[in-house]
Amino acid sequence: MVSVPPKPRPSSGQVSSSRERSLVPVGMATILPHAAKQVRRLEEQLLGHINRWGYDEIILPTFEYLDVLAPGLEPELIDHCYQFVDRTTGRTLLLRPDATAQIARTVAMGLTGATLPLRLSYRTSVFRYETEHAGRGREIFQVGAELIGLDDATSDSEVIGLMIECLHRIGLQSFKVSLGHLGFIKGLLSRSGLSLQGQKLAEQAAARKDLPRLEEVLASERISKTAARAIREAPELYGQEEVLARGRVLAAGDPALAAPLARLTQVYQLLCAAGHRDSLILDLGEFRGFDYYDGVVFDVFAEGMGAELGGGGRYDHLMGRFGRPLPSTGFGLDVDRLFRTVAFPEEGAGSSRVEYLVAAPAKATPRLMEVAAQLRQTGARVVQQTIKGSDAALVTAALTAGLAQHASSVVIVGNPGVDRGDVLVVESLAAHLPSGRTGNRSRRSKKMDLDELVAEARRALRQPKKRS
Repeated sequence: MVSVPPKPRPSSGQVSSSRERSLVPVGMATILPHAAKQVRRLEEQLLGHINRWGYDEIILPTFEYLDVLAPGLEPELIDHCYQFVDRTTGRTLLLRPDATAQIARTVAMGLTGATLPLRLSYRTSVFRYETEHAGRGREIFQVGAELIGLDDATSDSEVIGLMIECLHRIGLQSFKVSLGHLGFIKGLLSRSGLSLQGQKLAEQAAARKDLPRLEEVLASERISKTAARAIREAPELYGQEEVLARGRVLAAGDPALAAPLARLTQVYQLLCAAGHRDSLILDLGEFRGFDYYDGVVFDVFAEGMGAELGGGGRYDHLMGRFGRPLPSTGFGLDVDRLFRTVAFPEEGAGSSRVEYLVAAPAKATPRLMEVAAQLRQTGARVVQQTIKGSDAALVTAALTAGLAQHASSVVIVGNPGVDRGDVLVVESLAAHLPSGRTGNRSRRSKKMDLDELVAEARRALRQPKKRS
């Protein structure tokens, strides 16, 4: 996760020196307050929309026993896990490398009950060892959803449609979902006569769209020219309906290839009917990075981002590895990559960070705490601050502190000349000012009793906020 917003600012705290970099593990980052606020807002928008589709959040353990989770993990992923020994049992533990496998294990154990279908959502971090120059972190922040217990085109389209709506919800407009079916290209490889090792190597090359490597794999084994030609063509078959027509030609009536194409056609048509045509690209060479996928699969890409923002697909056989076969499909989104793709308002724009800063000299601290507590009960965001120095400097110091906190209003307690039961309220402090500006300021000040101030705060928070 990056520690700065998409447009770095001088105050971002971005680590720059080699000494500072050596203090943080490679692939990890500290998310500073201004970025953390945006990340949490992003996560809440995603989870909130997923929840409206009937998905309930599940919180997953940070580490698992290796021998328990291993059936759901491919060997290459296990090699990239962080492993350590449990001091209590002596068994090997691993930091969570994949949320989907954890959910499959949880459901298979019966921990979520027997009622199906299950709709689950999550926000979590997964941990995988990556080399320093691999281009991504070792802690990956994710938000995702899983639909368990249904096996039809409608459930496939539900999950993909939900993901598309989530991306629109957070303000991402220009993106494409690459949609395919693993059964098609795997069927081509299976009927070609390639060895099992050759099929695996060809899958890896096709997944990377590495056509020269795919050509090497095909040339290394004795297969027909017709089969080799179809396999070469599949990774380059992407577009709209014409892709399905060409796929049927390559299938040549083979039921093992016709069935995946029929399912993919159904899903595509349902998504188009839902208004998502412009977001879709059909890709008959589409693969996912985990070998547990076995049906309709998809990745999402955005302009300017060199890697996928997320994706998912059907993994009907994964649950069976844990002893309870259930059809399942889902998606996961990379929050870090979304964070770097979505445009956020500049800090200080829109609504203020703080509604009230309550300030008082040290001798009025009890009253300060009382006023701040009552304002917080209205739902307002309130910062309290004790002001040092002379009474004459109280107002100036309080206003300076309010500007520093981007507060809409400053409430001054214990100001000389104001009755003990009253406060001095300075309004419109930050509404017209960028951070750090000085000079003429548009503001109003008035004396109020606490009950009146609290009532005013409740009225203000009931009013709809202007969208930035």
